Amino acid sequence: MAGRRVVVFPSSAELGPVLAQLVTSRAEKAIASHGRFTLGLSGGSLVSMLGKELPALPDLDCSKWVVGFCDERLVPFDDPESTYGLYKGQLFSKVNIPDSGILTIDSSLPVNECAEDYTRKLKEAFPDDKFPVFDLLLLGMGPDGHTCSLFPDHPLLEETKKIVASISDSPKPPPQRVTMTFPVVNSAHCVAFVSTGGSKAPVLKEVLEGREGPAYPAARVVPTNGELFWLVDDPAASSLTIQVERLGSGAKL
Repeated sequence: MAGRRVVVFPSSAELGPVLAQLVTSRAEKAIASHGRFTLGLSGGSLVSMLGKELPALPDLDCSKWVVGFCDERLVPFDDPESTYGLYKGQLFSKVNIPDSGILTIDSSLPVNECAEDYTRKLKEAFPDDKFPVFDLLLLGMGPDGHTCSLFPDHPLLEETKKIVASISDSPKPPPQRVTMTFPVVNSAHCVAFVSTGGSKAPVLKEVLEGREGPAYPAARVVPTNGELFWLVDDPAASSLTIQVERLGSGAKL
């Protein structure tokens, strides 16, 4: 791992432009290296942040992007809980990612078959990798320390063989979801968590500084050969005692 960087911003307003710059700089690097940029998206506050910041960039060209989802809820795409549906309205409709480059679940399938179908789609997109190696994964973290749909004390935390796993007992509704597994997450070239708001402060401290008992799922994201960023705002970072970087909105990662 290239080392973890914890970067603190005064608020999400300053964080957003730096996140957009991270996405575009990693995209340029990936396209120069291997002709395309593979990006894994998560839901939550990331949707509106990316939907605001990426389309505002001048000369943004997403024609060589391939986008997957770190997890997805098993609901129709027009359901407000659909991560793809939210991105379609707030981001995909405003940028030129080709439809063939957006890897969506088949929400009409039962949850186990949906996970198998999404595994097949990822294998087709990453034919040379045992586990797909994304250029960049963008992750969030819940106040319980979960990331993707990998929840504390859940058996899926120990999954080592599957690329995509199904979950039908999510502690957070909706209960049926599919999620990338830790072997995929930790294979990425770069992983960036975005965590904002004071409600995240207690769990962020335990994720980044350790805790008694089992590590939270988010703390188990440790890319084997990749970079790891935690981009957080002052309220989320308010309990941290570790050394952090502080950057303004014009900074580059």
